[in-house]
Amino acid sequence: MFKYLQQIWHSEDLRKRITFTLALLFVYRLVGHIAVPGADPTALKQFLGTRGTSGALGIFSALTGGNIDNFSIVMLGLSPYINASIIVQLAAVIFPKLEALSKEGVQGQQELNRYTRWLTLPLAFLQSYGFLILLGRNTGGLKLVDISFPGVLAPMLFITVGSLFLMWLGELITEKGLGNGSSLIIFTGIVTEIPARVSAILLAGDTKLSAFAFFGLVSVAMLIAVVLFTDAHRLIPITYANQGAGRGVQGSIPIRLNQAGMIPIIFAISLVTFPAVAAQFMQTAPRLQGIVTFIATYLSSEHPSYMYITAYFLLVIAFTYFYVSVTFKPTDLAENIQKRGGFIPGVRPGQQTAKLLERTSSRLNLWGGIFLGIVAIIPLLFTRYTTLSSSDLIISGSGLIIIVGVVMELIRQINAQMLAHDYEKLV
Repeated sequence: MFKYLQQIWHSEDLRKRITFTLALLFVYRLVGHIAVPGADPTALKQFLGTRGTSGALGIFSALTGGNIDNFSIVMLGLSPYINASIIVQLAAVIFPKLEALSKEGVQGQQELNRYTRWLTLPLAFLQSYGFLILLGRNTGGLKLVDISFPGVLAPMLFITVGSLFLMWLGELITEKGLGNGSSLIIFTGIVTEIPARVSAILLAGDTKLSAFAFFGLVSVAMLIAVVLFTDAHRLIPITYANQGAGRGVQGSIPIRLNQAGMIPIIFAISLVTFPAVAAQFMQTAPRLQGIVTFIATYLSSEHPSYMYITAYFLLVIAFTYFYVSVTFKPTDLAENIQKRGGFIPGVRPGQQTAKLLERTSSRLNLWGGIFLGIVAIIPLLFTRYTTLSSSDLIISGSGLIIIVGVVMELIRQINAQMLAHDYEKLV
């Protein structure tokens, strides 16, 4: 391990990239302590001290490193940018013009990235309003922030600028740092929240300690399973015709078991927490109290019911199929294989190859979606059957998948940089 770190340090370019990345991540954590002007962080801590950060707020707080607790200008994290990226990806499948851009290589991808940045602006503005309303209502007489018009516009503007600033930091890390800037920022937010949660459990005493220790053991087992799951793939053998004499060149195409990453969990969280968020707005309407009571009883993440857990599990599987169907195109892949003179042994090129790829992907999606669903609901089961609340859990299922994915990709990036450095020394 020491020799590996020494090799990293001796690579000048890699050393600069690591230092630059760490510096920007430090700036991110520093900005996370800058409160929104006009808001009252002390009143928010008092409010959270009585109710805790749970439900939809708890999920977003865990993914943003507790920035909501600080009433920070970056309380939204990168969620507007992520949502904009997903929307642009889906739009590239629906609209022919965007689909053509996605096939134009680097130049087309740069144009799509520009659309994503512009779309992030209105999304951040709208999400900031939703969060301020959510934080400003039902606070037991505490005034956390001015949510009346036009006073709410100033906090919305600061939060929007904070989200755009994080987007800029992420792109700088991607371009001049270790890459995957957005993922590294989310990873930093998740990891930095862990010590606070552990200390809160230790201060709570024996009432939660045994359940917390058991969840820690389960989390380690889940971590190992997610590592194996993230790396698992099915190799489709490909034979490329040799123009001269011989049997041809053998190759393969890997189809990953987890083709969708953590996107299905993010989609499922957004849908399954929407009723609880909507209930916050309906509490002031007497006629809707029956709906509010039903949501609080059966669709609350604070006290997850069987209906909530089952809906969450099924939504994860459904969005796994949906997202992969949008991003994985077996027909295009089969055409590319045929154009390069390749074929799958025993399968005719063209349509038959596309059907085989589609069938293989669908089977992998089933097991991949089931695994993602299990990882997603395990924290909910602890919330239901133990003394732990959602704010006591070290990490959620989505957070675990993000951490594993970021660390594995980071190792790949560092190894690639080290290989390039060794190659330059030989040249």
